[in-house]
Amino acid sequence: MSRTEDPGKCILDSAEIDRLTDVPINDGASVVEKNHQVDSIAFEPGTSTSSSFSRRRNVAVQPVPVPKIGRMQSSAVRGLNGLRFMDGATCREGDGWKPIEKRFNQNAVDGRLLKDKFGAVIGMGDSKEFAGELFDTLARRRNINASNGITVDEMRMFWEDMTSQDIDARLQIFFDMCDKNGDGKLSEDEVREVLVLSASANKLNKLKQQASAYAALIMEELDPDHHGYIDIWQLETLLRGMVGTSEGSTKLKRTHSLTKTMIPMSYRHPVMKIMSTTAEFIHENWKRIWMVVLWLVVNVVLFTYKFVQYRHKAAFQVMGYCVCVAKGAAETLKFNMALILLPVCRRTLTKLRSTWLGRLVPFDDNINFHKTIAAGIVLGTFLHVIMHLSCDFFRLIYCPREKFARYLGVNFNYRQPTYGSLVNSIPGVTGIVMVILMVFVFTLATHSFRRNVIKLPWPIHHLAGFNAFWYAHHLLVVVYVLLIIHGYFLFLTLEWQKKTTWMYVAFPILLYASERTLTSIHDHNLHVGIIKAIIYPGNVLALYMTKPPGFRYKSGMYLFVKCPDISSFEWHPFSITSAPDDDYVSVHIRTLGDWTGALREEFAKACAPSIAIPEKGRLMRLETRAMTDYEDQPLPAIFPRIIIKGPYGAPAQNYKKYDILLLIGLGIGATPFISIIKDLLHHMKQNGDKGQIDKKGPQRAYFYWVTREQSSFDWFKGVMDDIADYDTDHVIEMHNYLTSVYEEGDARSALIAMVQSLQHAKNGVDVVSESRIRTHFARPNWKKVFGHLASAHPQSRIGVFYCGSATLTKPLNELCQDFSLNTSTRFQFHKENF
Repeated sequence: MSRTEDPGKCILDSAEIDRLTDVPINDGASVVEKNHQVDSIAFEPGTSTSSSFSRRRNVAVQPVPVPKIGRMQSSAVRGLNGLRFMDGATCREGDGWKPIEKRFNQNAVDGRLLKDKFGAVIGMGDSKEFAGELFDTLARRRNINASNGITVDEMRMFWEDMTSQDIDARLQIFFDMCDKNGDGKLSEDEVREVLVLSASANKLNKLKQQASAYAALIMEELDPDHHGYIDIWQLETLLRGMVGTSEGSTKLKRTHSLTKTMIPMSYRHPVMKIMSTTAEFIHENWKRIWMVVLWLVVNVVLFTYKFVQYRHKAAFQVMGYCVCVAKGAAETLKFNMALILLPVCRRTLTKLRSTWLGRLVPFDDNINFHKTIAAGIVLGTFLHVIMHLSCDFFRLIYCPREKFARYLGVNFNYRQPTYGSLVNSIPGVTGIVMVILMVFVFTLATHSFRRNVIKLPWPIHHLAGFNAFWYAHHLLVVVYVLLIIHGYFLFLTLEWQKKTTWMYVAFPILLYASERTLTSIHDHNLHVGIIKAIIYPGNVLALYMTKPPGFRYKSGMYLFVKCPDISSFEWHPFSITSAPDDDYVSVHIRTLGDWTGALREEFAKACAPSIAIPEKGRLMRLETRAMTDYEDQPLPAIFPRIIIKGPYGAPAQNYKKYDILLLIGLGIGATPFISIIKDLLHHMKQNGDKGQIDKKGPQRAYFYWVTREQSSFDWFKGVMDDIADYDTDHVIEMHNYLTSVYEEGDARSALIAMVQSLQHAKNGVDVVSESRIRTHFARPNWKKVFGHLASAHPQSRIGVFYCGSATLTKPLNELCQDFSLNTSTRFQFHKENF
């Protein structure tokens, strides 16, 4: 799993992508899609309808309704109602004209709005070319000379045309945009030009290159008599067929909304709901709760024990309760400084996950627990330092000599210290240095520094970023050495057996050091050969490596990669994308930082300058094909050296304990789930034609992959194809979402959706991903997804695994809790953030 892009923000909107109700289609369009086989789309033109739209556009448009097409089909009405020429936010505002007028005044010059500013006014600021074509179309329809811009009154007329409730009027505008020469007919060249314009607006470079082929496909379907043009009624029929096809083609199309009758009685009363919610929270988080409670109890017990102990010591007579607080905080510090090492002993935790402890200890939250302990260390350090410097030291140096000699003389050789001598002593110097180092290390470990959110000035700009965080953490070795020295040269404790600092930290330090040492010793066993390296569009490097002997892992695990040619010290974690049964190990690395960029450049020198594009309909299969016979082949010496260590446990590795899987990956966050999908496919292949997976594991898997770049689909194209080939019982449902394409109903994506429907119906290949898995536009409606799963799988345990930016973590977790409360289905959420 590489640390990647952040599409999470744009995914939070609840745009409705899938129509989850069945709508009957009782029209003349025959659209049959089953198992990717569609016979044809037949048209029955109506004479009156055809002639009503064959007029030329150079005739002035009167402020009267455009003649309506005589249609009764609800699917067509719903589809055309979604044909929108303005952004959704503007359309949803109460008085739609007011925001338009405000934007007009902001962008107009001398009371006139120029063409290049029209997109910013209607919410298409990032689609200037498309907005420009719409501007010209509206001007032609109104017989307005807009070469010098338009006035606010003319803008009002444009707005009225674009927001007309008459579905035929909006369809006519869209037709006029395509009909460049205004003859009332669409030629193949005109269709191709609008396709290029739409592809450019939606950042679909591949579709833009293939616009001619898709324009020919539209003409082939809509112009069966080879007239060389299509009419508006045929465009309408295509839209109707597209709506009907999209609603009936997949299984995720029927859901039941949560009604009152589905909510248990215990959740209907407000008080009972609070109690039930609390009980559900405890049930979902009991592992975390008992671990944190245990940790807090141990800290309180240690603090109290030391506080009471010093309450009865001679030092209390001189320094009072200040020394009790300082020593109590010091005791918790020793415990937490020892405990903080355990959550980062990855190899040990990976082994413990598979034992009975995995049912009691939340190993998935090891880093969060590590951070929690760090917060405890900060609090303990603060109390210890403040009590000593601001209270104990002053009481010690200003204590009457007789009293000092009677109670503490033996501890200081009967020499009453000064403030300077206390600070310059071994405990004083080591304590100050430790505090300085810990402040530095902890600061660089904060989110703003580690994620490079803070932009520092040039002399110190290297202090922000992951590398600074990683190398700064190695200063803690010095801190532990100073801690042991500090705990040994104590003023108030003389017996060595009572100096317990080294006793606390000895075992954790040895465990952590042994892990690091053994890893370094066994590095020579994990030197891997590079079978193949592929650089995909979107700056993703795929490495296919030889599998070291004894390297066993589960789907969902990750490993660390080091390239000595770049750095001898840097290790970077990446999810394993190969299946456990594959005889190779693969990772997909997204180029984001300096190290990943350097790694890509090293492999770019060795890889071929370009990757052959598979023929249309033929998909790349490397990702799921087992590599064989490479042991006897000499490995290329031109590849950089790669060393791996691992594997290490991750939340997704426990996917087999659930009845149903919901896998959600954002961008490169799909990598841990690709391994799971491959593992399920391997089981299907082993079961032959049955197309079933292991009965002991999940019986259904839903995979939602959300990305903002069309080129991302190249990474795992072979996996998508294998799902279509081997998953005959539809055990795996894969849903691709491309957020760069405007949502359903936007005029900028209308023609692309039409082409997608035709291409997938005729050839079974998606125009966006070029695979057999159909791509949805914009972002998923997660509430609708969860609602479907809850109704489709009652009384089931659904494991929700998410890998991506932290932005989507909270909404998904809340949905899991809500649907677990209000339905009989229990959703358990697991996440990996990067």
